[in-house]
Amino acid sequence: MDAQTQQIMRRVPSVDSILRDPELETLAAEHGRKLAADSVREAVEELREELLAHPTEHGQDALATEDASIRARVVAAARHRILAVARPHYRRAVNATGIVLHTGLGRAVLAAKAIEQVQATLQSYSLLQVDRDTGKRSRRDEQIESLLQRLTGAEAATVVNNNAAATAIVLNTVAKGKEVIVSRGQLVEIGGSFRLPEVMAFSGAKLVEVGTTNKTHPRDYENAITENTAAILRVHPSNYKIQGFSSEVPLSTLVEIAHRRNLVMIDDVGAGALIDFSQFGFEPEPTLPDSVREGADIITCSADKLIGASQGGIILGRKALIEKVRKNQFARIVRVGKLTMAVLEATLKLFLDETVALREVPTLQMLHRTADQIRQHAERLAAAMKDKNAGINATTANGFSQMGSGSLPAQNLATTLVLITPQGISADVFARRLRLHEPPVFARIQNDQVLLDPRTLRDGDDEIIVEAVAAAVAAGE
Repeated sequence: MDAQTQQIMRRVPSVDSILRDPELETLAAEHGRKLAADSVREAVEELREELLAHPTEHGQDALATEDASIRARVVAAARHRILAVARPHYRRAVNATGIVLHTGLGRAVLAAKAIEQVQATLQSYSLLQVDRDTGKRSRRDEQIESLLQRLTGAEAATVVNNNAAATAIVLNTVAKGKEVIVSRGQLVEIGGSFRLPEVMAFSGAKLVEVGTTNKTHPRDYENAITENTAAILRVHPSNYKIQGFSSEVPLSTLVEIAHRRNLVMIDDVGAGALIDFSQFGFEPEPTLPDSVREGADIITCSADKLIGASQGGIILGRKALIEKVRKNQFARIVRVGKLTMAVLEATLKLFLDETVALREVPTLQMLHRTADQIRQHAERLAAAMKDKNAGINATTANGFSQMGSGSLPAQNLATTLVLITPQGISADVFARRLRLHEPPVFARIQNDQVLLDPRTLRDGDDEIIVEAVAAAVAAGE
């Protein structure tokens, strides 16, 4: 290290001196001295590396006038690191994409009743797995089972941590080492490249494919049954759709075939629905009560998609089979905790009266909004942006919203979009500025325009968007 470089290194502030900065002392008191010290140390090391990489740019004359600015720079870098660690990562975001169940943004927005119940549950000890009358240990899913029995007509029910787990534990319980027949057109891949054949292999069941990708007939199932067959599995294609020259065997027919041959009929409904979604303009979807009425022995679905609760997997059906699932050692691995139970209980109770569910479950609220309501919302939002930024190019246009998260595929909902045409920068850059705002705002990009869909906005989001757009515009000035 030459003399000039040594001179430069000596001008770098020490960690202790930086920690005495009043702003950092305040942050250290709030977030912990260790985090503050680590952050300052990292900021100082980053500066040293830069000075060593470019020593000629920071000669003695330059440093003589830059000591204060270098110190301020290290303080700012340390402050940024402290706040980045201290700030919750899992925090509020504005979903202006129009995708109702946005996996990246947490899927279903929870109902106010669910939030209230979670808050009450977290504040102290809570009833989870004890009988108030006897004081002895009880089943933690008793209340969930009672609600699902009432809502679906099923004999029994339980809950695990997601629908993939529900499918795996059911297959392991009823068909480990045996064959399960599935239509080739239903061998789905769900999020994260997890595929049904691999889930089935993990469960210990043996997959038997029948039919073709686009057509499967009753005789395909009949001809595939052997002495080693344990079950027939129907998988509802909730995350894709085959159109055109295609057909699948109705559940009622599969139930008849399975029961005539003494097999278990498993119905994986996927996204799951407790009510008829055709009222929102979607094509008819199988509901959990439908599946129970048609005679499926075990039914599985997600709790966090069309039901609108937190992530979970619902299993319901014949009591004897549900009891076997509960006794499976795998049940301990996929067991849910008190937060999931509280959210699911509060959400399911809303469905006891469909009018209440439509009014209070956010997913259903968004779907239930009329075209006029959304159009007026879009016009108000565009006008508010123009009031804040006189030169912004914000217009409205017809568009579509989507359900998302592998639910109701290839079915769009008409909406009115707010279109922003950025001036002087690309739509990608403008959208990134919106995402980096606090709270972050997520939008869509199309034809070099930023698209905002009012359908998925919640109370208070409009004000956040207007501020985020103003900041994005100002950043380019």
